[in-house]
Amino acid sequence: MSPGHEHGEARAGARHAGRLRIALVVTLVFMVVEVVSAFLTGSLALLSDAAEMLTDAVGIGMAVAAIGLASRAARRPGDGSRTFGLYRLEILAALANAVLLLGVAGYLLVEAGLRLGDEPDVRAGPMLVVGAAGLAVNVVVFFLLRPGARESLNVEGAYLDAVTDMLASVGVIVAGVVVATTGWAYADPIAAAAIGLWVLPRAWSLARRSLRVLMQAAPAHLDVARLQADLAGLPGVVDVHDLHVWTLTSEMDVASAHLVTRAGTDAHGVLDRARDVLRVQYSITHATLQVEPDDHEGCAEVNW
Repeated sequence: MSPGHEHGEARAGARHAGRLRIALVVTLVFMVVEVVSAFLTGSLALLSDAAEMLTDAVGIGMAVAAIGLASRAARRPGDGSRTFGLYRLEILAALANAVLLLGVAGYLLVEAGLRLGDEPDVRAGPMLVVGAAGLAVNVVVFFLLRPGARESLNVEGAYLDAVTDMLASVGVIVAGVVVATTGWAYADPIAAAAIGLWVLPRAWSLARRSLRVLMQAAPAHLDVARLQADLAGLPGVVDVHDLHVWTLTSEMDVASAHLVTRAGTDAHGVLDRARDVLRVQYSITHATLQVEPDDHEGCAEVNW
């Protein structure tokens, strides 16, 4: 990995971290407001929105920490024991965020089921006011996180929390309107259950993608068979084996491969063309390539 690439990642991380810190402060402050309001109004929907904001805050906080550690590692590689730096921390933080979301969704569904057994007592007026204010806060956080979500799986996790929380605030408002106009208090736990059901598949998707990266599976968007064929089709290359492609962290795919060439083929030319294929066609800028003449023996003995 080139120093320029690492420094670019560090600068991008610092840019995201500034927005994340602002979003973290805004989220924490209003989360406290919602928790107090939930107990004063008896609204489970408000409490569910506060729980959503808690996971937002934890997710954003982990994102800030992960980006900061990764950027520090890019500037100061350390003793060499972490040859890929701390980039993978971003994926671990995204996975932890997904687990938190799954836990919150489960709690909301269980608590909503319990409240449906007895008609709840909900104060609709304050619930509506706080719900509307929560929606405004979530819109602000949404726009703060949207640029970074395109570049970082970890920031995308926090962004997903913000999107979910926006919908949760809409649910709080709708439930408040129903309770205020009809007196039907069951709208509150039903809204909370709906928020929980909305969270589950999105949290699972984030967890699945994080686990895919941690298991070093090939990127979902990349056709490994086609990549192998493209490398094998290079002039002088007669075979490609031990091809591995995986994701180190968001927007950073890496590869390794053995390229078998005809005896006498210029290895420098093969390396240059192979790097061009990886960079231009597959956006892979970090690769470890071993060129082997076809009359060389012994590589198969270490093949796994």
